[in-house]
Amino acid sequence: MIIDEVQQAPDLLSFIQAQVDHDDEPGRFILTGSQNFLLMEQVSQTLAGRCGILHLLPFSRAELERQARPNPVSPDTLFFNPVTRLSCWKTIFTGFYPRIHERGIPPEVWLADYLRTFVERDLRRMVNIGDPETFERFLRLCAGRTGQLLNFSALASDAGVAVDTARRWISILKTSFLVFLLPAYHRNFNKRLIKSPKLYFHDTGLAAHLLGIRTEDQLFCHPARGALFENYILAEIGKAFLHHRREPPMFFWRDQTGHEIDLLIEDSHALYPIEVKSGATFAPEMLANLTWWNRLSGTPPTHSSLVIGGEQRFEYASVSIRPWFSV
Repeated sequence: MIIDEVQQAPDLLSFIQAQVDHDDEPGRFILTGSQNFLLMEQVSQTLAGRCGILHLLPFSRAELERQARPNPVSPDTLFFNPVTRLSCWKTIFTGFYPRIHERGIPPEVWLADYLRTFVERDLRRMVNIGDPETFERFLRLCAGRTGQLLNFSALASDAGVAVDTARRWISILKTSFLVFLLPAYHRNFNKRLIKSPKLYFHDTGLAAHLLGIRTEDQLFCHPARGALFENYILAEIGKAFLHHRREPPMFFWRDQTGHEIDLLIEDSHALYPIEVKSGATFAPEMLANLTWWNRLSGTPPTHSSLVIGGEQRFEYASVSIRPWFSV
């Protein structure tokens, strides 16, 4: 039996608990809900230890193309060969919410309705956010910080709220699967490290919409295009892990001198550094940070990858150069 939006009928959960206690065969009940706050609170109270939980993010590009992705355990399995090659900037602009693709709804139309519903109905019902207009301004400020270090004090100041409020609202956005935080890598290769996390959106279409981007051409010329391209790559890699029921072992690394690796994947006691550049044409200077990192950490160049906004696929100085659509 499939019960949708089960958080709207919390009394059902006690009945389901009794049924499961009587017959615990897996799969008898599939419960779905779009309001993670209420659903998880109710499930933890009645069905703890009796259920498996699966979080469904917006589509991945592989899902849109109906392709299976291998378990991402190394650079060889992290990337894949798509059947079709969509436009890079159209893909990032449109995003991956199912209704947009299923019904051909223009992203700017559906996303405006989604935000209105999320802020004015769902959040008001679930948590006390105070003034919805202030919260929406906060959300737009978050979009403007895509790919940047999360500074709660600066974000709170710009939004006109207290730092504790900013922290609580970021927690709400994380629980709602609108944003995710990329932690700094913990190993101390250099004592002068940046330790704050970086902020990203699960869906680049939503981030672009919050920035006022309404067309693919506007995105291509927008100052945030590099940040949104990086966001797209990291979000897709994260989905690849989550689809295999694995918490993404994803980090970034930056020191106070400006050296940075956009993405570090730690797996099987190995580190796989990945740099992301939105430029369509490869240039050797794109490898500067990877070269510096490999010397510092002792990582072999063969573990390193550079993802670019073009369609080239080759090796340069033992580093794999990957096109954007292979992620």
